[in-house]
Amino acid sequence: MSLNIKYSPEVSDAKTNKRPLVALESTIITHGMPWPDNLAMASRVENTIRDAGVTPATIAVLDGTLHIGLSAEELERLAQAKEVAKLSRADFAACLASGGTGATTVAATMIAAHLAGIEVFATGGIGGVHKGAETSFDISADLRELSETPVTVVAAGAKAILDLPKTLEVLETLGVPVFTYGQHAFPAFWSQTSGLKAPLRADTPGEIAQAHRMRAQLGLPGGQLVANPIPTEAEIPPETLAPIIAQATAEAEAQDITGKDVTPFLLQRIFELTEGRSLEANIALVLNNARLGAQIAQELAISAP
Repeated sequence: MSLNIKYSPEVSDAKTNKRPLVALESTIITHGMPWPDNLAMASRVENTIRDAGVTPATIAVLDGTLHIGLSAEELERLAQAKEVAKLSRADFAACLASGGTGATTVAATMIAAHLAGIEVFATGGIGGVHKGAETSFDISADLRELSETPVTVVAAGAKAILDLPKTLEVLETLGVPVFTYGQHAFPAFWSQTSGLKAPLRADTPGEIAQAHRMRAQLGLPGGQLVANPIPTEAEIPPETLAPIIAQATAEAEAQDITGKDVTPFLLQRIFELTEGRSLEANIALVLNNARLGAQIAQELAISAP
């Protein structure tokens, strides 16, 4: 058995001509937004990266083949697909081996991006330490992946449904550099600030690219997290979100929802409780991260070995 990798013509051309690329995950399409909003969002994100002169590479597994970049037809097929596996480090290989179809989380997208030689990945928010993890041990594989796989990840921080102080503590323990872009405060996904200070600050894409290169020269494993605050006009204030997140979390516990089902459930309930406002904010922050990711990819292309 061999690993089947399919590069889209657009991605293949970029690789041949050494043009910058930005990886994109697919779980946000299959598990993060409803049809047809998910397809519209995915297309807008890809076009935002193209408008910056960079090639997008949406990553997914279709019928046992790892796709690095999707055609318009493949993207639409994935956006409408039912019962798509949510792939992380633990089940990525099993899905490929069994000929399955799956959408990649942050961890799986990082693995695939590194395999394809892509150094930057833009997403919405990373997974992290769930509230109550001291008893549930529910900690996302995204954190370990950031400590092992040399990809710079641009996100609006960790998802606001998580325990953000514990998430930052685990990232520090794992040796993952955490930058905030343009501010000292660590963002909270739908909100510009979480009330926590990020360990590092970067004000230009060039600074982030230089740090990425320096880690490689030092022989340090792992990547970097760049926490890019949501645009001011799109944010939902923390004081508005706090009681909504608490209600959604309580409902998940009451219904005994655990594991990979927790995040999709919470995001859907928050969407309902905010009357769609969280989805609008989610789209705005993903587009914002795509723009910054493209700028970082351009800087890395300049200094490519």
